[in-house]
Amino acid sequence: MYELKNDRYLRALLRQPVDVTPVWMMRQAGRYLPEYKATRAEAGDFMSLCRNAELACEVTLQPLRRFPLDAAILFSDILTVPDAMGLELYFEQGEGPCFARPVTCKADVDKLPIPDPEVELGYVMNAVRTIRRNLQGDVPLIGFSGSPWTLATYMVEGGSSKVFTKIKQMMYAEPRTLHLLLDKLAASVTLYLNGQIRAGAQSVMIFDTWGGVLTGSGYLEFSLSYMQKIIDGLQRESEGRRVPVTLFTKGGGQWLEAMAQTGCDALGLDWSTDINDARRRVGDKVALQGNMDPSVLYAPPARIEQEVASILAGFGHGEGHVCNLGHGIHQDVPPEHAGVFVEAAHRLSRPYHG
Repeated sequence: MYELKNDRYLRALLRQPVDVTPVWMMRQAGRYLPEYKATRAEAGDFMSLCRNAELACEVTLQPLRRFPLDAAILFSDILTVPDAMGLELYFEQGEGPCFARPVTCKADVDKLPIPDPEVELGYVMNAVRTIRRNLQGDVPLIGFSGSPWTLATYMVEGGSSKVFTKIKQMMYAEPRTLHLLLDKLAASVTLYLNGQIRAGAQSVMIFDTWGGVLTGSGYLEFSLSYMQKIIDGLQRESEGRRVPVTLFTKGGGQWLEAMAQTGCDALGLDWSTDINDARRRVGDKVALQGNMDPSVLYAPPARIEQEVASILAGFGHGEGHVCNLGHGIHQDVPPEHAGVFVEAAHRLSRPYHG
């Protein structure tokens, strides 16, 4: 493997000294880039793009050709795992992801297999290997998965939801069935992330997109405890380096202390959490990633810079900050505004280091 030329991102996650605050963007390989749209059109549809290692590699590298980002993130989808369990993922125009076979009862859960990362999810592992080869050590590669709770919401609801009635009905009326499902998902995600690490991912992230819809006790029981199981089962060293793990619960700012106790290396923050307050609460236990509102990228460049400056000042001096958006970049943001964000994060953060 190539020697890593820029390891700022990995160093920041481990709270080691860096020259400037590293920066990447959630969904940085995506629909705001015209070159992405062209590659997706070539692939035919979203899942065909995910399943073609060369094209998945191409869209992973596209933002790195435009911006001096400090990490690449695997181009894939959080719903690859339920799809590999036989739920048959498809995308409805304007509806988002849907499953042909949603989970409705214990019998459905009992039938679910635990996918082999090199068989049912081999296309993801091929993409990881292809991307690592093509990165040539320029920046590290982030692998990822959805959290068990988040995957379960899609599997039980049959797709996206705004109210989560089906999964919450299962949670309150048939908690044992939901625990069985979450247990299978935790085992599947652990295998999946370890597969990505063996294939070349140098850091992994668990996206708990819907943890924030739970009550405090519900979050600990149905979301965090299963992310804890995954963290306990992850391979934490590869190629002679630690493999840092980041947890991100959207809307989870009230549970940072509990999240920091899991043994993860870093916490992702959405824009509803003040980064200064987050740092005060978790101390030196974990690094923090975030947390600019993606909608700021609609603003003029001066306003984007102002927001970056405010977040950097909020975190303050010292190590352990990865600059990022508080969620994915919106598809209609001008690409040059993303460039302003990345450049400002590097330039304005220099005084906070060394």
